[in-house]
Amino acid sequence: MKSLYNSANDMSNTIKHITFGVGKDDSLRGFSPGKCHYLHTPEIRKEDNEMELCMHSRPSFASDYMEGAHPAILARLMETNMLKTQGYGSDPFSQSAREKIRAACGCPDAEIHFLVGGTQTNATVIRGLLHSYEGVIAAGSGHISVHEAGAIELGGHKVLTLPHVSGKLRAADIEGLIADYRKDANSGHMVMPGMVYISHPTEYGTLYSLSELQEISSVCRKNGLPLFLDGARLAYALSCPCNELSLKDIARLCDVFYIGGTKCGALFGEAVVITQQNLIPHFFTVIKQNGALLAKGRMLGIQFDTLFEDNLYMKIGASAIAAADQIRDTLTKCGYRLFLDSPTNQVFIVMENEAAAQLARKAEITLWEKYDDSHTMVRFVTDWATQQRDVDILVEILEQECNPTLACVS
Repeated sequence: MKSLYNSANDMSNTIKHITFGVGKDDSLRGFSPGKCHYLHTPEIRKEDNEMELCMHSRPSFASDYMEGAHPAILARLMETNMLKTQGYGSDPFSQSAREKIRAACGCPDAEIHFLVGGTQTNATVIRGLLHSYEGVIAAGSGHISVHEAGAIELGGHKVLTLPHVSGKLRAADIEGLIADYRKDANSGHMVMPGMVYISHPTEYGTLYSLSELQEISSVCRKNGLPLFLDGARLAYALSCPCNELSLKDIARLCDVFYIGGTKCGALFGEAVVITQQNLIPHFFTVIKQNGALLAKGRMLGIQFDTLFEDNLYMKIGASAIAAADQIRDTLTKCGYRLFLDSPTNQVFIVMENEAAAQLARKAEITLWEKYDDSHTMVRFVTDWATQQRDVDILVEILEQECNPTLACVS
């Protein structure tokens, strides 16, 4: 098969012709003006040593991992492409990324490990933290409870679900579950609560307040249970004006958390932060056992080293929040009722089934879950690469489709 490129230099030159990105800066907004721009079903062709991505589909607000990577990451990967480094995260790029993350978290002794994806990371961390007879406390709506195909159970651990309030656990409910287990005469025949899992933002795009996290952390530490925070979308929390939690707060109040890359500008990757040395003994080996250790570890290190250069990670989600706010405002003005107050990059409404299906034919959205027999919960998601023109198209569609009698649930 004939290669599209004659050399690495040809490939590098091609990459330079493609701009991706966010915000109002035209140099970052995306593909060349006037060309196809929906980020789906690409046709890639080579013309005059240029690669043009021409898309033919609906505007997409289905998820926040639909694009490739931030241009700074692509440039760094190309710059370092032909270097030879040691594997498994022992390279200088990974070491540099670890130091930057430790500094950003105010946690100089933290262990930092790089994994590839969210489900893999959750399953590996939870298996590392728990004994065989223990389970993990999580919200009934939590990612590990619903959207990981039983990955935690496959590892031999039960997910002990609790009711949620807008996707969040409450400290009192956690304490109640622990107390009920300990006072049960048959506790020796039951799964022991061994840790607590939360996410920030939650599956519904909501945020924990500082006081809420402090209360949960206090319950966990009083009862000797590690607290693990899933940060798959953490960049969108950090960029949200409503957010009260800094990386330093999270590092201080949680035992383990991860900084999401896959949904936050990286090609792939999650950075696990273990705030106490040896909390999970031999975690490197645990990662290897779970098939989660990337031989070309520098692919992860380079990406996080770039994301933590000049505070990029702290601001990469800002345009996604602005785009989501515009969508929320439009939905409200059109008479749609928001399912809940989610201030980050996910927007949820409840629509009559046929109205939801009709909207899905014009824009890529997520039919999130059944609300009742005649209504569906619909999700819109923005991300670091969402372009203003796609938001404007969606706004126009929503205004054209506006029918509050079909879209609202009282």
